[in-house]
Amino acid sequence: MKVIIPVAGIGTRLRPHTHTAPKALLYVAGQPLLGHILDSLKNIEFDQITFIIGFLGEQIVDYVTKNFNFNARFVDQKELHGLGYAIDLGLDENETDDILVLLGDTIIETDWDSFIGQGKNLIGVKRVKDPRRFGMAEVNGDRITRVWEKPENPLSNLALVGIYYIRDTPLFKKCLMELIDSDIKTRNEYQVTDAIQIMLDKGGEIHAREIDGWYDCGKAETLLETNHHLLDECQECAPRIPGSVVIPPVFIDPTAKIENSIIGPFASIASSAVIKNSIIVNSIIALDAHVSDSILKNSLIGDHASVKGHFEVLNVGDSSEVGY
Repeated sequence: MKVIIPVAGIGTRLRPHTHTAPKALLYVAGQPLLGHILDSLKNIEFDQITFIIGFLGEQIVDYVTKNFNFNARFVDQKELHGLGYAIDLGLDENETDDILVLLGDTIIETDWDSFIGQGKNLIGVKRVKDPRRFGMAEVNGDRITRVWEKPENPLSNLALVGIYYIRDTPLFKKCLMELIDSDIKTRNEYQVTDAIQIMLDKGGEIHAREIDGWYDCGKAETLLETNHHLLDECQECAPRIPGSVVIPPVFIDPTAKIENSIIGPFASIASSAVIKNSIIVNSIIALDAHVSDSILKNSLIGDHASVKGHFEVLNVGDSSEVGY
């Protein structure tokens, strides 16, 4: 089996942070988002993992090679033509290995052995309130009969959550090539949902598997929600910091410096960050950021940013200054 993780998106909904870092490397609950995804794969047997990189892709290469021992391959996506196009780049022309595709901005919690051990094509789905925001699947039992990309009038409430396990890889590759060669686009992109529909039309059998743990990190609100969930699941005790109060659950890197502050609940403080005379609640303070004389809630403070004397919700990008 091979794994493909597309991480080439520019992350417009997470600006200003994605001006200077790929969204897959944004900090959440103790490490970059991509780190959580890759940690979940450590106990799965696979031969190779392919990252489809783009804008600031060298940061992805550097992070993966320094922190993981996977047999990793990096494919540069020169143009952003959609998820179907990205996945096609990751497949060899005559690919026969099983393929597991995961999105680089989504954390999935599932029993991987059960998911990939079914011996059939599987797509992860979850029931949602507003299906119009997602790719959708219609099913008969657990067999998928039809898929759409962000339909205006959905006939189902089963959203595609961004996990695809394909055993019939030659047919899948053929359908992706047909999609691109025939210039079949939805919302001006080559969508993997359209390739899946072509596969269904050709007689391919694809099954749906409902996923409980699905955490999207595509915008600031959902990144904070994911941080909240991951910290809530963490069983580690909060550190004792003389002169400060720590209200779990939190993550505080051992190299962070906390003085006369209240941290938590649901705060993530990255390495080399400095917090003085402040209250930090439900917020992410990234690498080497400095916060002083502030009360921050529901805030994202980027790498090397500085905040002083603010009492509000902030979304501050890397290397920025507020209140100086």
